[in-house]
Amino acid sequence: MAGPYFTGSGDSGETGVLGGRVRKDSRLMDAIGNIDELNSCIGVAAQHVKQEGLKGWLQAIQNDLFKLGAYIASLQNGASAKAGISSDDIEGLEAHISRMSEALPELRQFVIPSGSEGASYLHLTRAVARRAERSIVSLTGEYAVEKKAIAYANRLSSFLFVAALYENHAAGKSELNPTY
Repeated sequence: MAGPYFTGSGDSGETGVLGGRVRKDSRLMDAIGNIDELNSCIGVAAQHVKQEGLKGWLQAIQNDLFKLGAYIASLQNGASAKAGISSDDIEGLEAHISRMSEALPELRQFVIPSGSEGASYLHLTRAVARRAERSIVSLTGEYAVEKKAIAYANRLSSFLFVAALYENHAAGKSELNPTY
């Protein structure tokens, strides 16, 4: 029996994507799942950051991640569509990185992911973004993944790192550095 929030069609270990059905443990579904987890982490981080402008940027990024996930889902069975991620989206991330960087002191060492509550969530989200990026890159051996999709994922992790530094700086929190 199906309901409004379940169909039961995935009980066999497969799920539907834009190009047909695929095993739930495939690399394609791994990438889609990582993008979904990243989007959820950004939603949590947005609830904890104090900088209002940053909250708005994070919400816009969530929409971009839906476009990226739909693109990845379209790769199955040659149903590839345009990435939905444009050069403007990548340049937008770069512009935000540059704006935040202007307010920050020069970074000369690695930082320990910590600080304010918002920054800590952004650091965690950055780590999830790196995993999502790796899973998208892992698809390139099997699918013709557009470079813009990979570039966006790469720039997003940089954005999240700088956003964590920015959030800490605005909160008056000093960065902690590892000792070796």
